[in-house]
Amino acid sequence: MIRSALRNVIPIQKMDDMMKRLLLSALCTLTFSSAFANDELPGFDEITVKTTHRTRPVAGSIWYPVGTKTYKGLRGDNPVFVGNYAYVGAGVKEGKFPLILFSHGSGGNMFSAGWLFSALAKKGAMVVAVNHPGSTSGDSSPRRSILLDERAKDLSATLDTILNDPNFNRYIDQSQIIAAGFSMGGASVLNLAGARWDREKFSQYCKTYKSADPGCIFFSKGGVDFDHLPDGFIGNAKDERVTKVVSIDPGYTVAFDKASAKDIQIPVQFINIGHQDRTFGADLEAEGNNILSLIPDASYAVTDHGDHFAFLPSCKPEGTALLEADNDDPVCTDPEGTDRVEVHEQIQQYMEKFIGLD
Repeated sequence: MIRSALRNVIPIQKMDDMMKRLLLSALCTLTFSSAFANDELPGFDEITVKTTHRTRPVAGSIWYPVGTKTYKGLRGDNPVFVGNYAYVGAGVKEGKFPLILFSHGSGGNMFSAGWLFSALAKKGAMVVAVNHPGSTSGDSSPRRSILLDERAKDLSATLDTILNDPNFNRYIDQSQIIAAGFSMGGASVLNLAGARWDREKFSQYCKTYKSADPGCIFFSKGGVDFDHLPDGFIGNAKDERVTKVVSIDPGYTVAFDKASAKDIQIPVQFINIGHQDRTFGADLEAEGNNILSLIPDASYAVTDHGDHFAFLPSCKPEGTALLEADNDDPVCTDPEGTDRVEVHEQIQQYMEKFIGLD
């Protein structure tokens, strides 16, 4: 009908030229749509976690495969770091998906690994992250960050919340509940798997590395008394519902009780970032704390390059200057030759294979 109508007003040659342009335009549209479809966004929503060990609720978020779309929202974007887009409040795709509980590092937050959450959700996982009070961005206190057992309790409470949430619980494959974390969060998920802290070892470690380990330096600045760590510090935080653990550049693993680490009966994947500038507490190999030799079902992977901070989101051009102005950690300054995107892709691939998403 359109072609017939055009004949009445456009000469044949011009009409053919126009049809070519229309066809080319349509082809470009289809190509763009296909490219967009291959780079689909995850779903995102926020949750509130009520706990018995905190005086106030814990803020959380969930990333998941999309069933029905809503609108695009940018999450985790700030003057230093690049954020990630997601469909806010979108419907969940039908099916059953592995659930990943994520614990951020000291001073991080529930968006600190948005790049990873987005990628895993697009591959078919649900990812829940929380802000650990007293140890999160804008609310990071040495005296409260040292309460390491409370971090594991946050994760268990988050699991309680999401498994009882009718908006999400029917999509969760409860036979695949993975606890994952970075830095202090990497240690927190080992705590959740059954490893227990040893106060004497922790105290000795931070006394020995008080000028070398960033975490111990932070604790010392806040006047933490390493000889009188809280009683709850050594408590049992094991959650039997967790089926696997991914621990990325974990801190303080040298301070775990060896017997409790040997009793961990679930698969644990350790990931180190790069081969250089590791602190003793985060070096998992024989030259470091050698925790790999303790856990029966442990696997190990290491990225080709990068260092501890390369796990964090890609930085904006002005990020380094802003951090220097605030005398903050150089989290945007990577070792020479580091491509942070490549580091992220390697970590993502290691996790996908371990979880079974590849």
